[in-house]
Amino acid sequence: MRTTQTGPLWRIVSTRMPTKWGLFDAIGFERDVSNGTRRVETALAMVMGNLTNGAPLLRIHSQCFTGEVLGSLRCDCHDQLEMAMQAIAEEGRGLVIYEYQEGRGIGLMAKLEAYELQDAGLDTVEANHALGFKADCRDFNLPAAILRDLGIGRVRLLSNNPRKANALAQSGIEVVAQLPCEAAPNPHSLVYLRTKKEKMGHALSLGTAKAQARQEICVRYDLAGWRNTCPACAGVIITKQSALHYARAAS
Repeated sequence: MRTTQTGPLWRIVSTRMPTKWGLFDAIGFERDVSNGTRRVETALAMVMGNLTNGAPLLRIHSQCFTGEVLGSLRCDCHDQLEMAMQAIAEEGRGLVIYEYQEGRGIGLMAKLEAYELQDAGLDTVEANHALGFKADCRDFNLPAAILRDLGIGRVRLLSNNPRKANALAQSGIEVVAQLPCEAAPNPHSLVYLRTKKEKMGHALSLGTAKAQARQEICVRYDLAGWRNTCPACAGVIITKQSALHYARAAS
């Protein structure tokens, strides 16, 4: 088995990026990766506000050309990215780390081949395996390195994927809370999302648009930092910040 070695992390560029959600700083990162062949690994950090105090919102997002550019309804990527950008803008601080790992790391052409197999009846995991790939080929070490470079040691992670939280924790980044970032399913994405939930362990409700609206309210109450139960759905929000508030109130 080859051992992957990574070189130093470089900040290549930093520029202002006005968006429909507000003004972000776009910071480009790059590093060399060697696992038998040499290649360059890149990622973009979209940063808003001061991130050095407390635990800012974080979304680790993988490129999805089909969903984000072509408007494909086969996945939830486009909606997740927009939800994360909006949540960060509403709070006034946070970041999205955008990685170039199309199709959970298999690349665009292989992703389209996997879609073809799914058209024939396989699910997304079976299709990846049929092409000789793992269900998820991504590596989240680069986002952890970017967080360290930015001086961030604690985050609130906008993700349904437990692998992301585990990868950050193993790299020394404290995940104070993992917040749902779930888009309402549509007829084209439901089977895909169900497979992610049942075979890949993603925390998904697979609910209706109304249920998704309630989840977004949950996120907003967590952002306020003083409730541990959402009044919209009565779901428990477990964060160190809210736990500390109630501990102080009880004393």
